[in-house]
Amino acid sequence: MSQSLPPLIDTHAHLDHDQFDSDREAVIARAAAAGISHMLSVGCDLESSRRAIELARRYPNIYATVGIHPHDALQADEHGIAQLREMLGSSSKVVAVGEIGLDFYRDRAPRDIQRQAFRRQLALAREVGLPVVIHDRDAHDEVLQILREERIGEIGGVMHCFSGDLQMARACIELGLYLSFPGTITYPKNQAAREVVRAIPIDHMLVETDCPYLAPQIFRGKRNEPAHVRHTAEMVAEIKGLSLEDVSRITSLNSFNLFGMGEIDQTTKIAYRIRDSLYLNITNRCTNACTFCAKFKDFTVKGHHLRLDHEPTPAEVRAAIGDPARHQEVVFCGYGEPLIRLDLVKEIAAWLKEKGVRVRINTDGQANLVHGRNILPELAGLVDAISVSLNAPDATTYQHWCRSRFGERGFQGVKEFLADAPRHIPSVTATAVTLPGIDIAACRRVAEELGVAFREREYNEVG
Repeated sequence: MSQSLPPLIDTHAHLDHDQFDSDREAVIARAAAAGISHMLSVGCDLESSRRAIELARRYPNIYATVGIHPHDALQADEHGIAQLREMLGSSSKVVAVGEIGLDFYRDRAPRDIQRQAFRRQLALAREVGLPVVIHDRDAHDEVLQILREERIGEIGGVMHCFSGDLQMARACIELGLYLSFPGTITYPKNQAAREVVRAIPIDHMLVETDCPYLAPQIFRGKRNEPAHVRHTAEMVAEIKGLSLEDVSRITSLNSFNLFGMGEIDQTTKIAYRIRDSLYLNITNRCTNACTFCAKFKDFTVKGHHLRLDHEPTPAEVRAAIGDPARHQEVVFCGYGEPLIRLDLVKEIAAWLKEKGVRVRINTDGQANLVHGRNILPELAGLVDAISVSLNAPDATTYQHWCRSRFGERGFQGVKEFLADAPRHIPSVTATAVTLPGIDIAACRRVAEELGVAFREREYNEVG
């Protein structure tokens, strides 16, 4: 695999397809050269499922699924399910049941037979404890209904080649499903799909080719292959305002979490990169216990694991940063309140400023309450920008969502911090998460009254 390209995983390929018969080895080699670390070869019927397993046995970077596509739903009788069950137990590299689902666009099998095949295979997936790869075409409502009835949350899965709207995307995420996007998101007229990508958290997203079908725009009309998944990932990065490295890291972690594919670095990070900024994770302690904080589910942000086993010393932070000149901006953030460790922040910020590095702090704005004094003059000349989580227009709402250890005094402390911050720090921004029921316009008015900029942050999109 190329060392200069961030690794990606193609989570849906039909590598057994006869379009690859003449150059399959070359296709697999091109994928490796393009930085595709792993590929999932997906079965569509009994025979293609067997071929997928054989490919997984031959190539260490290929995994397999077995399943019966709705077009071939007639195969999913008692005998067919028994064969799938046998295949599922034949290799540890068989990691899912699929592709299964409903296709009411072509109707190549009677709809009642499709429904029966879908339910039987969902039951089989529950039996063996593996996730599912779901095909859904022109059957959105019924697919969701069946998934709910068949307890999809017990096994998980992915909506392959997602084609629904934002409402359906959110319904799938509520069920615990991932959404996978192919090269179609690069098509100029497919703005609707790009809006879905823009609106949903990347923590629920995978990338795929569905090769030999659905080549990205640059190869449209030609045979698709796993190496081309990079163009889809680049489009996701552009839409989400992330780097390709971010998309690679996050979607690879998602693939690992769902299918067990790949090798994921989940060592705790003191310094971690997102976009063009280096973030510093210096404490997991916090002034608040926000009801919406993602760390109460896990400690992962944009593919980085942030659960500290100890609070790093200044020497450890410097070592994690490395050469400061490599970074355009360093941000004190992490999964905790950085200004709890004020002395460390000041020491590291002074060192960074000596090296000409821009310094930003993301804070909940209650540091003056923590330390019993106004700490903002101590940050003057050390910090270029500060983002303060306002999150509510009044004290009662703030305490409901953020649960400050200072009670309703916490909100007043945040406001006073924001009001004074521009005297000491060049760029000051109040932020609010778009929580259901939060009046974002009212939050914006509070920021304006305090004389600071305002930015809304997407709910469930961390980092």
